[in-house]
Amino acid sequence: QFRHVQQLTYSLIEWRSQILSGTLPKDELAELKKKVTAKIDYGNRILGLDLVVRDDNGNILDPDETSTISLFKAHETASKRIDERIQEEKSLQQSLDLRGQPIFNSTHTYSLYVNFKNFVCNIGEDAELFMSLYDPDLSKFISENYLVRWGSNGMPKEIEKLNNLQAVFTDLSSSDLIRPKISLVCQIVRVGHMELKDGKKHTCGLRRPFGVAGGTGQ
Repeated sequence: QFRHVQQLTYSLIEWRSQILSGTLPKDELAELKKKVTAKIDYGNRILGLDLVVRDDNGNILDPDETSTISLFKAHETASKRIDERIQEEKSLQQSLDLRGQPIFNSTHTYSLYVNFKNFVCNIGEDAELFMSLYDPDLSKFISENYLVRWGSNGMPKEIEKLNNLQAVFTDLSSSDLIRPKISLVCQIVRVGHMELKDGKKHTCGLRRPFGVAGGTGQ
């Protein structure tokens, strides 16, 4: 249980840094906050602590402004959702045991370490690289973004991180490990003028999609 809670804590620390970075779009920020609150509620349940009652956006309900019946229903819904997640992990564990596949402890989360070496692309301006894990079969991303700011001179914007660009994708569950395919996708955003040859200063600093690349593993 200590190892499990340790992994939950690492995930919360990583997500907190992403929220404080101020680089996430509004919709991704709202989704990440929901994941954070869900993870906190899940951790409280496995530790036998009190369940915090929240609304659909993850905000704590004010008992002074919420009726007793509404609080009770919200508490029931939250409790049921956490129980279903725990049951899903137990079912997955039993399924893996019966099929004779490697046994992953259902209380564990897993991580993927990425060491970013270099970025080669003829852009001519600064760029932002967003790396994330993607399930091609379900056509959806299964992780948060790892952001690298790349300068027009072909070097990281934060020069002190040269040859030391590393990231860990955390909170991968047993169900993620048995996906048929997982891709590491890099989305490239150009940061500069409206047009590459536009020398007007008032268009400087615009963010525009430039390209995407990825590799698939099994």
